[in-house]
Amino acid sequence: MRYIFRLFFLTFTALFYVASSYSQHKTEKYLKRVDIIENNINRYFLVRDKGLYLENIGNHDKPYSYLWPLCALIQAANESEAIGRKQAMKPVISAIDQYYTTASPSPSYQSYINKSSRFYDDNQWIAIAYLDAYNRTKDSIYLTKAKEIYQWLLTGYDEKIGGGLYWKEDEKTSKNTCSNGPNVLVSLQLYRATKQKKYLDTAMLVYNWTNKMLRSPEGIFYDAISIKNSKIDSATYTYNTGTMLQANVILYQITKDKKYLNEAKFIAGNAQKYFYSNSKLGDHYWFNVVLMRGYLDLFEVEKDPRRLSFLINEGERIWAEERDDNDLLGKQKNKSLIMQAAMLEYYARLAQLKLTKL
Repeated sequence: MRYIFRLFFLTFTALFYVASSYSQHKTEKYLKRVDIIENNINRYFLVRDKGLYLENIGNHDKPYSYLWPLCALIQAANESEAIGRKQAMKPVISAIDQYYTTASPSPSYQSYINKSSRFYDDNQWIAIAYLDAYNRTKDSIYLTKAKEIYQWLLTGYDEKIGGGLYWKEDEKTSKNTCSNGPNVLVSLQLYRATKQKKYLDTAMLVYNWTNKMLRSPEGIFYDAISIKNSKIDSATYTYNTGTMLQANVILYQITKDKKYLNEAKFIAGNAQKYFYSNSKLGDHYWFNVVLMRGYLDLFEVEKDPRRLSFLINEGERIWAEERDDNDLLGKQKNKSLIMQAAMLEYYARLAQLKLTKL
């Protein structure tokens, strides 16, 4: 019996060290990719003397990037800091600050550095990144900025077609999943940070409306609904489903009500079947990394590594098949900032996984 126990112990120990070595190898691989992508962003996209970024390499619609790619970059920078990079967020925040406006009805961020439209989803993505940074650092400046954004977001809500937030401040023609799913996340994170009921109330109000108006029977979320005639734009994008997947996981964590966990599992199972076809996801990396966030949150609850296999495989496929000689990522000829930022976040998040469980 002692011999069998010793043999079992030695075998288990050997497997543990093999798994640990494998995990370390995987982590180092992702960290190396993060380094490469960060260096490329700073080399090809950062306009140092202006403290701004280019939107893409090649033809430019504007001299500098619109705000939207910076929404991806600020989240990526937060994840980069989470794996040990110092001050990764600082230059991105400085750039985003140049899009800040105090215009009525409330301060927020406009879509370009000159006077321009304001999008509710752009501001939500920034708030989400700042709240993630607050959760990681407990630096109150992030919470203060997120609260300010939340105040402006409320001005985008009304009761037309039953509720919900608009997509664009100066063209109130549609209410979109991309401006409602992220609003749920902002509100839930503010509730977790402050325990103020008003934030949970907002989250539930918008969550219920989004499910009622834009959820398919399979738990895949449609793009938008028209204010004029209530017609549904049935286009489907991974990030829309991703925000609502993540919202359900967070609601389960807050309430312990298993209906939200069951909904998250339902969405996750169907989203993989729906979006992952011929061993690949769609072409927009940033949409896909938002979907990944929901799966990673679900993994923290379920501890089921099978949920993540297709996302890990997708990260490997992109690095192998969609990287040019300069290690810039994307299938398009003119490489874009948002695609580099998305994969920076993608690999930084994979580097944080407890890969011995996979």
